[in-house]
Amino acid sequence: MSASRELGRALHGWRDRTAPATVGLPAGGVRRAAGLRREELAQLAGLSVDYITRLEQGRATSPSAQVLSSLARALRLSGAEREYLYRLADQPVPGPGQVPSHITPGVRRLLDQMDGSPLSVHDAAWNLILWNPLWAALFGDLSGLRGRERNIVWRHFTGLPSRVSHTPEQEAVFEAAMVADLRAATARYPADAGLRALIKDLRAASPGFARLWDTGIVDVHESGTKTIHHPDVGTFGIDCDVLVTPGSDLRIVIYTAAPGSDAADRLRLLDVIGTQTMTEDSTPG
Repeated sequence: MSASRELGRALHGWRDRTAPATVGLPAGGVRRAAGLRREELAQLAGLSVDYITRLEQGRATSPSAQVLSSLARALRLSGAEREYLYRLADQPVPGPGQVPSHITPGVRRLLDQMDGSPLSVHDAAWNLILWNPLWAALFGDLSGLRGRERNIVWRHFTGLPSRVSHTPEQEAVFEAAMVADLRAATARYPADAGLRALIKDLRAASPGFARLWDTGIVDVHESGTKTIHHPDVGTFGIDCDVLVTPGSDLRIVIYTAAPGSDAADRLRLLDVIGTQTMTEDSTPG
């Protein structure tokens, strides 16, 4: 059997074994199998249904490392399965010189248990790799976004739409922390071509980023408050904290509101209505 057909067979098997509930999807409707539909895997991985179909049928023979990383996360592959996936696709298994994006089972269990707060997970380059339903309700359904559209630093410095606003002081702190994060990432992951390309393109696209980068700024993330402008529940402030997971170098961004506050009431409302009345897609800053 050719490598591309074996890759397709493996993907199909992993999809069939993945119950929708384990990845935060409803299990309703008539299903021919207990696993994920192709449409659901495509949504989770940020890929097109047609591309998933071609991969499973052995007609897409050269998936990129980024595609493989997205599939491994969406299917919740183990470390050994992830390595097998890369080898079937004839791609080098990500090593210590590249930005890691694998979410360990322990981190995933932690995230699954925190469904009362909007949260998102990013790699060291601030690519968005996972979010929970309440985060989607707060910021919009991101399943249609691709590539740089899922990078928080790129979105901010190139002026893409956001439901978050900052005061001038908050913006200065936020930008300094983001640039410092990318600078530190380049030292930890010198072999990551995608990270180098991101920084090169940011310098070309944003004079503000280039200026901060050239200063050699060093900063850290601090707890803060962000103002959210939501099309359905209005404008309100919410607390934001960034946690870094040891070993995997992931950034977990958690949004919380004080119990009994107006913001807490708005979050509860969002938890009920979900994304069903959303009118736009955007990501936070």
